[in-house]
This record gives sequence, structure tokens and C-alpha cells, in this order.
Amino acid sequence: MLWAALLLPRLAFDALLRQRDTDVDVNTTALISRDQARPLIVDAAPRALAAGVRRGQSLAAAQALFPTLRPLPHDPAQALALRELIASWAYGYSSQVSLREADTVLIEIGGSLSLFGPWPLLERRWRTDLAELGVTHRLAAAPTALGALALARSQDGTMIPQLPVLHTALAGLRIGHCQFDAATVEALQGMGLRHLRDVFHLPRAGLIRRFGAGFVDYLDRLRGDLPDLPPLYRPPDLFHARMEFDHEIESSEALRFPLRRLIGDLCTFLHSRDGGVQQFDLLLEHDPLQFKQLAPTCLRIGTQTPQRDPITLFDLCLLRLQASTIPAPVRALCLRAEELPPFVPAARDLFDARNGTQLDWPQLADRLRSRLGDEAVYRIEARDDPRPEHAWSKRRSVREATAQYHALRRPGARPTWLLRRPLPLRGEPGRILAGPERIESGWWDGGDLRRDYYVIETREGQRAWAFRGIGDEAPWLLHGWFA
Repeated sequence: MLWAALLLPRLAFDALLRQRDTDVDVNTTALISRDQARPLIVDAAPRALAAGVRRGQSLAAAQALFPTLRPLPHDPAQALALRELIASWAYGYSSQVSLREADTVLIEIGGSLSLFGPWPLLERRWRTDLAELGVTHRLAAAPTALGALALARSQDGTMIPQLPVLHTALAGLRIGHCQFDAATVEALQGMGLRHLRDVFHLPRAGLIRRFGAGFVDYLDRLRGDLPDLPPLYRPPDLFHARMEFDHEIESSEALRFPLRRLIGDLCTFLHSRDGGVQQFDLLLEHDPLQFKQLAPTCLRIGTQTPQRDPITLFDLCLLRLQASTIPAPVRALCLRAEELPPFVPAARDLFDARNGTQLDWPQLADRLRSRLGDEAVYRIEARDDPRPEHAWSKRRSVREATAQYHALRRPGARPTWLLRRPLPLRGEPGRILAGPERIESGWWDGGDLRRDYYVIETREGQRAWAFRGIGDEAPWLLHGWFA
């Protein structure tokens, strides 16, 4: 096996920056714990760290070192949600993904290299994806998961494919690069040990007696002497993401950045599942204290076919947002997609000469529905009813019809233009081209109909569809025109 360790050293800070647009100064911001009595620094901007601010430091001490420090509360749920999103992204490259280690995503890439190319190509592709997600990261690969993680802490981008080479590389690592607790590191350093080679040379019995069997077990799994298969991650069957704002938002333009971020996360999740989305809800939450009786505004976005293109979905959301009336300012934005059907790319001709800005019919229908509303766009479906007025119906659902109408009775010739109501025919038909076709139906619903239909040619040479009641003296009525 070959494991890649994706280390996320600034996960909490990255989660904060992804939810903000321009109101966060990345040079003066620090995340603090929610302990009101004695808030501690969780993470800080690079300039603050360079000034002496440290993780775990009290806020008062940090502000004494860096007076312009701007503290913001740390939300652990944001960091966990970002880690889950990165795991979903990694699932698109490997079916063996693990979240066992904190602030780390472990990915088995033994089979991925044959599909995505050698490690330099895969690494470059990963770094591009992670940069688009806005995630600070370190990467390393090794035959063991713990070995890859230790290498990622020591030197970014390291790739070691064989166990003997890994043993040599691990021997030169400092003890602090491993996942030993603070007490164990302090004890080892107190014994004069600085590198892992010093620990490897110690007798196993003495290590077990001093540090316990779990310590030796960790060393064996680190070197590959014991098998180590971490618990595997499985992506959820639905997508749910939420962004909360520090202030009220009163215009749709101010929602563009968080909306684009949520749509991008949704499409990243869909790509990892090789799926699409055909319907999802966009929830605009309002201040619960100011508007106690006001439920979140729900905008349902639907498409004709499953989609996962971020530009397409973002445009549909923006059109629906601009066409809707929001009753109150927005304090949080939530995106929820529960049904994720398989994604089938649209078929294209090899020599497709269409303009790149030209829309397919499903895309055009989706845009019209988002701008004009669901009731404004529909399609015509056949019904199993021989009466012309009842032989079709409007279907407004965005989903494809599940019923199949191949077994419907095949009627005779039908006009392309059916009149809203039959009109008297002026004079007798010039010539009868086909018919009669008798239609007797509707006795069960009060719409009893008895007619003989003909395809006729009028005296002016027009081809029409006309009928007369059963009986020789019944008048002729015009019901449609043929093209």
C-alpha cells in the first residue's frame, strides 16, 4: 500500500477565511476560544505569529505583543465541516480515505497512480484543487499512513515508495515530528534522545516498561512492521452546508460570494461521488431575535437534468434570488441537497460547431424557470384519452417523466394547430382526404363526446381537421389546421 498524508496545519483559520470575503484582514486576525473568562489563541495570522503570538497563549498576552490583533471567535463546527469537505474531495481520487488523525486526511494512492499518473502529476493536481478550495496544506507519501504523516510534518512534498527507504528517512526525523504526547516527548528529550534513530536503538522491553505497549505498537505501525489499516471514510448521501454572517445582509449582490462558495463546495462533493443534483434548497435564515415568527425563506432550485457545473448552478441560484422577494435581512445562508442522482454528461458531436454561449434546451428551460417562476415553463405530455381536448396536459415538474406512454393507442392524423374550441366550417368541404375516425368517449366524467373526424381540404385548398356529429344532418365544425 502507498498512503498520502494531507496535513491541514491551519484548518480552523482556513475555515474562517473561506466564509468571509473582504471583511477579514488576514494579517491581523486571530482565532480565540469561546472561553469568556480566559480566551486563548487557537490560531493567528502569519504576521501575528511572527510578532510572537503563539497558539494556546492568552488573548491579553497576545495583544500585548501585537496591539492591532483583531480577535474572532473560533467555531469548531466550521473546521469539522471543511475537513469533511476535503475528505469528500479526496474520495474522488481514492476509495480508501481516513479521518483517523486530527487535522489530517489519509489517502491510499496505490491504485490512484495508475489512473491519475505518477506522483508529481498527482501532487500538482492536488495542490491546484486545494488552492481553489482555499486550504493550507502539506503533503507526503509513504508505504505507511503514520510514516506519511511524520514525513509531511518534516518536509512538504516528500515521496518514499519503499519500506527500506522509509526506515532510513524515519531514522533521521526529530522526535517532535511524530505523534507522541507532550509528556512522552519531554521524557524522551530528558533521556537525551533527539531523533527517531535513538528511539529505535533502545531495547523494546525497556520501552514497554517505561512508556507502555501502545508506544511500541505505534513505532511498529510507523515503520510498517505491523499492519495498520485506519477506519475508512464514506461520504454522506446528502449535502448540507451553512454560512452564518456577523451582520445582516439586505441585498442579493452581497450574497454572491457566500453563494458562490456554497455552490463550489456542492460541486466538489458531487464530483467525488461522480453524481449530480437535480433539485436542492437554498435557505435564507433571518435574525431569530428580531423576527421570531418568520421562518427561513426557502428557494427551491430545480433543473431538467442532473447538473454539477458550478457556473450553471450559480447562475440559476442568482436568477432565482434576484426574482424573489426576501421578507427580511439575511443572517445565514444554507444549501441543502438530499437527492443526488447519477450524473450523465450530455452527448456532443465530435465536430460540434455551436457557439460556446449557446444554451441547450434543458439549460434554457432552467434559466427561464429561475427567472420567471416554475409555473411559466412546462412541457406537453400525452394522456391516454381519445378526446382531443383531453389528449394532452401540462407538466411543470422539473423532473423527467417516469411514466412511459409507448403503449398508448395510436390515433389517426392529428393537426399541428388545435383550436381552443371548434368553429363552424364555412360551407361544405372541398374534398375529404381521410376519415371518418369515430371518437366516442367521456361518458364517465360528464364530458360525453360522439364525433366523426375527417381530414378535409377546404375550397381554398387548406388542409384541415373537421368533424360532424353522428348523423347525416349534423353541421361541420372545424377543430384544427395541418401545417
